Amino acid sequence: MLVWIAPDPPLLSAVKTTTMTTMTNIGVSNTRLATSVRHHRVDGGRRRHRTTTTRAVGGGDDKRAVLSDTTPQPFTVREGELGKVASAALPLVLRFATGVLIGGYSPSLVDDDGGYSVVRFGNKMLKERSKTLPATRPSEPIVMYEYEGSPYCRKVRDAASLLDLDILFKPCPQGSDAFRAESKALGAKTYPFMVDPNNNSLAMGESDDIVEYLFERYGGETKIPFLLKRDGALTNFTAYAAAVSRLKALRARKAKTMPEKPLVLYTYEISPFSKLVREVLTELCIPHIVRYTPRGSSKRDSLYARVGHFQVPYLEDDNTGARMFESKDIVAYIEKTYGSD
Repeated sequence: MLVWIAPDPPLLSAVKTTTMTTMTNIGVSNTRLATSVRHHRVDGGRRRHRTTTTRAVGGGDDKRAVLSDTTPQPFTVREGELGKVASAALPLVLRFATGVLIGGYSPSLVDDDGGYSVVRFGNKMLKERSKTLPATRPSEPIVMYEYEGSPYCRKVRDAASLLDLDILFKPCPQGSDAFRAESKALGAKTYPFMVDPNNNSLAMGESDDIVEYLFERYGGETKIPFLLKRDGALTNFTAYAAAVSRLKALRARKAKTMPEKPLVLYTYEISPFSKLVREVLTELCIPHIVRYTPRGSSKRDSLYARVGHFQVPYLEDDNTGARMFESKDIVAYIEKTYGSD
């Protein structure tokens, strides 16, 4: 079953594949469609999938191998997942899609160079960038102690997505031990609690203070949007409503093992599919780096160039070599590899 979810403006692009002809793309992942033709190879003991996409570029065909242990299925809600995805999509509406576009979003039409784009026609492609964010970004991920189910943490995540930042999340749901103890030793009284290694390990609590700090230090000329302003009429109300839409990731579950290196997750904050993954990572208290990829982020281009496809969520686990799209498969992988016994 296909379910169309449109947090972004409708995307219209012709995609030619070996299994289907032309399709109108409207969806949360902002990506061209991959085929279901798989190629396999064994890599370090792991069975790897490769999916070859074919699309018209400048009058020719461009075939790419997709680096993923699972076949991407854009815009598809898997069997048994409709209820979860629907409830996870409520924050998208309640927060008016805050964080889907990069700060200072500026689209332009350019010559098609074969790189990532949400839409193409003729020999042109849509290029999306920020006109207000500084070109230089933080050299290290900002550390954030928080948990998925908190409305105050939600505001900070929205800001990080809009500012195109990389965040090392150290989950601190109720009942967790390690990261709560670690953060309290650094001065945390409430969550979210931030430590910025790019600024002499500056430590800070209180969501509004963190949001204002992130915009002041990393936002350039980007203004704080209405739904992130301190004491805004709808700021806290919509954040609370978004948080209670799914009462998940509030309490910790014991993981059977913890990764030596943080997992890496490519996403942007309003993706309902990525929310399902973040809930599991939070409950198991698994440290993970989120590389936010709002519309206009150059990280979309780099991921597409490296992997051969773009959609969110995309997980990389250097502890096992796993690379995969598809939220249901990612959740199953995390539960199997790190979940409770």
